[in-house]
Amino acid sequence: MEESLNKVYLYLITYGFDLLAAILIFFVGKWAAKTGSRFIEQMMIKTHVDATLAKFVKHLSYGTAMVFIIIAALSKVGVQTTSLVAVVGAAGLAVGLALQGSLSNFAAGVILILFKPFKVGDAVEAAGVTGSVDEIQIFNTVINAPDNRKIIVPNAKITGDNITNFTDVPNRRLELKFSISYGDDLRKAKDVLMKLMTADSRILKDPSPMVAVSELADNGVNLICRPWVKPSDYWNVYFDLIEKAKLGLEENGMTIPFPQREVHIYEHKNGT
Repeated sequence: MEESLNKVYLYLITYGFDLLAAILIFFVGKWAAKTGSRFIEQMMIKTHVDATLAKFVKHLSYGTAMVFIIIAALSKVGVQTTSLVAVVGAAGLAVGLALQGSLSNFAAGVILILFKPFKVGDAVEAAGVTGSVDEIQIFNTVINAPDNRKIIVPNAKITGDNITNFTDVPNRRLELKFSISYGDDLRKAKDVLMKLMTADSRILKDPSPMVAVSELADNGVNLICRPWVKPSDYWNVYFDLIEKAKLGLEENGMTIPFPQREVHIYEHKNGT
């Protein structure tokens, strides 16, 4: 028993200060890592960086700092950390290769948050999906489809394809096509359509709406309407104008043609 106590005493004398220093390195380092990561988060938020990215960077910086602090503390008590660093490096490489897709999504998420091609609430078309942006996450973007489907799209797919933002513009142009028969009054039809657009307060005066002949088609004359509206009014004006144009043209004696064929039957008599 006395021999064991002497060994413990000798160990404390030999390594006591190193052990104390290692404990001090760990706890002071932990406090410094936590304080530093919080400071980084606050500075990022003050510079208007997205809160999700700021929080992620906070946790990432804290975890990275703690790895170095633990290695420093173990080294202080005589643990050979060279092999430990090699193991940590190899493990990090393996994890990086295993999470290659996730890392690309993370990098794409950082790009989306920093450069902001769209923001929450914008109506977009990206990666073959159309809808309003509900949430921009680190790895995925959540989009609500017009029929209220929740679609989760990997960020790498979004940044790797064209992005169309329907909201982040001052106004949008509708393009509607209507047809009248060849026997109808073309000038009157254009006047009817123009009056319908100028009477709608949601349609902008500048740029001014336009009505023009777009095609002399097989079954009738095609007219094109191009009014400008605010993005929030786009679909309401779209549906209303189609209905009003159809009723207005008919009320003014126009006929909307449809594909049809004329069949002529000839009777051949014997001997003629």
